[in-house]
Amino acid sequence: MESSPPEKQTVRVTILNRQYTLRAASDPAEIERTAAQLDDLMLALAAKAPANADSTHIAVLACLHLADKLTALEREMDALRQNVDQTSEKCRGMIEKLIATAEADV
Repeated sequence: MESSPPEKQTVRVTILNRQYTLRAASDPAEIERTAAQLDDLMLALAAKAPANADSTHIAVLACLHLADKLTALEREMDALRQNVDQTSEKCRGMIEKLIATAEADV
């Protein structure tokens, strides 16, 4: 029996002093937290931007900021994966040596 997709719920959020009504299948509280983080970022950028910067300009700056964070996290994750791979390979080698030693003792 196939499970049906989660029912979408309506979530209202405010970003850069504008209200948005979203329909989402994920946790509404998580969407609200994410929207609040985006709102905080955009308000901080708007406070530093020139007086003539419109909401589109602020949104582009926010996107660039978030893309930069994503790229940094992807690089960090790649480094962690490499570390895990190297550690796994060392462990595999140690286990193989232990097995060979144990077999030689028998």
